[in-house]
Amino acid sequence: MAVDAKSVKELRERTGAGMLDCKKALEEAGGDLNKAVEILREKGLSAAANKAGRAATEGVVESYIHAGGRIGVLVEINCETDFVGKTDQFKEFARDIAMQIAAAAPRFVRREEVPADEIEKEKEILRAQALNEGKPEKIVDKMVEGRINKYYEEHVLLEQAFIKDPDKTISNLLNEKISTIGENISIRRFVRYELGEGLEKKVDNFVEEVMAQVKQ
Repeated sequence: MAVDAKSVKELRERTGAGMLDCKKALEEAGGDLNKAVEILREKGLSAAANKAGRAATEGVVESYIHAGGRIGVLVEINCETDFVGKTDQFKEFARDIAMQIAAAAPRFVRREEVPADEIEKEKEILRAQALNEGKPEKIVDKMVEGRINKYYEEHVLLEQAFIKDPDKTISNLLNEKISTIGENISIRRFVRYELGEGLEKKVDNFVEEVMAQVKQ
């Protein structure tokens, strides 16, 4: 299929791969950007993938306190050199990630960190829900897998939609930064505290509140 120049440009920005490789990957992916990213990574053509194995031990521990001290976040983000760790671009990325964690409340950085027994328990619940909805058993397993992916998108930081641009995931954003900065970057760990967490209280929309602060 024919692909437009805008999609090729965006894929190049995300991966750092060559224009021709991006065009071919998009054609192979039927125009799906996320699938094209994976194709480039599998072929070893993504700059982000090529840098992934390099040691990243420098960086920053970024903090974010939501207005009024209601939410606090600490996140460690690593890069390869102290020089990059001090650049405005890297610091802005770290700030965005801290704000993402404050707003979207992920529990894990990557899906491999989610305990296997938690996923199995969730699958059992989702399967029972699908059967109770009257779904045919032959399609229940496929439905469960789809809903498990939604579970990851909600709880795993790298798979969440970026609050400033919901068309890209945090993983997409990370790969873009790796490509443009030219070093391996890793979101290592985070902690998030919410005032009154675990206590009965009214539900707040922290995405709206954090985004309102971003626009100030």
